[in-house]
Amino acid sequence: MAIWAAMSTLVAIAIVLATMLAMEFVAWSSHKYIMHGFGWAWHRDHHEPHDNLLEKNDLYAVVGAAMSISMFALGSPLVAGEAAWSPATWIGAGILGYGIVYTLIHDGLVHQRYFRWVPKRGYARRLVQAHKLHHATVGKEGGVSFGFVIARDPAALKRELKEQRRSGIAVLRAAVDD
Repeated sequence: MAIWAAMSTLVAIAIVLATMLAMEFVAWSSHKYIMHGFGWAWHRDHHEPHDNLLEKNDLYAVVGAAMSISMFALGSPLVAGEAAWSPATWIGAGILGYGIVYTLIHDGLVHQRYFRWVPKRGYARRLVQAHKLHHATVGKEGGVSFGFVIARDPAALKRELKEQRRSGIAVLRAAVDD
């Protein structure tokens, strides 16, 4: 019996971690194709200077929360005491975990909405640089670095932005350093 309990705990942890990893792909594709596509009306103010505490873009966090809550509801015990689909609870926890990481990294570290710290080196600096390059374009067209936790090499992103500018895909706010 103890082995099954340990196995079930390991399976739950694996589902949470796999969901958190999958959420980076969901976030990347949503950011690139929804937020910079038909959902630009909610995302636009995130790319424009403002002094507001909240942005329309924060509505996307509500969508993420609804996804997590839906999974928790689907995995909760029903009348007979059985879950409709018990892995849903762990998927909901993974979505919640990703949301927390996203909030700390994107809103906290990158946009400094909660705390002020500018990393001087390491992966945290790479995340900040990659996201600043994402904000280097004017409008929703073009752009690079649509992920939130996984960041490509800033030098490669700069080259990609320069190529987008040359080909007329993107308009840059300022010159991208060599």
